[in-house]
Amino acid sequence: MSDNQTLNVIFSRSSYRGSFKNEPVPREDLVAILKAGIAAPSACNRQTTSFVAVDDEALVNEIKKIFPNPSCQTAQAFIVVFTQEIAGVDGRFYSVHDYSAAVENMMLAMKSLGYDTCWYEGGVRKYADQFCALLRVPKELQMACLLPVGVAAEEVVPVKGKKPFEERAWFNLGS
Repeated sequence: MSDNQTLNVIFSRSSYRGSFKNEPVPREDLVAILKAGIAAPSACNRQTTSFVAVDDEALVNEIKKIFPNPSCQTAQAFIVVFTQEIAGVDGRFYSVHDYSAAVENMMLAMKSLGYDTCWYEGGVRKYADQFCALLRVPKELQMACLLPVGVAAEEVVPVKGKKPFEERAWFNLGS
């Protein structure tokens, strides 16, 4: 590891699919996590990404019913990420880029605050209408993904099988 705190957080972050401790996530931590998402870059500054943090026990339980993934059943809070299809100045859409940057910022913020999470997107999208109805989000927003938030109750094991640096990064290929 490095002496650099930011790099240590980046290198220690891993998708966590285990159970969470029964410890509430303080509202001020959720605010800090959301601010990290808001601070992410946004193509053409269109700011297409929005978030709903859910820490109300009744709503948390409703989310667990909608998305019965075993690793989400002990989450103490959730962040639901929404996006809008707004064209950039070149007419292209960059919403996936925008929310991806925001989600990574939030995942790193969570790790730095002692929480773990997993980015649920493909498997959760089929429940998007239910999430939108539950959270009463404006019609122009589409659900992008779900982040459970909590303190890991089990050891966080880094993902194995990452290709070595030399297979994914190079210097000066054009020279």
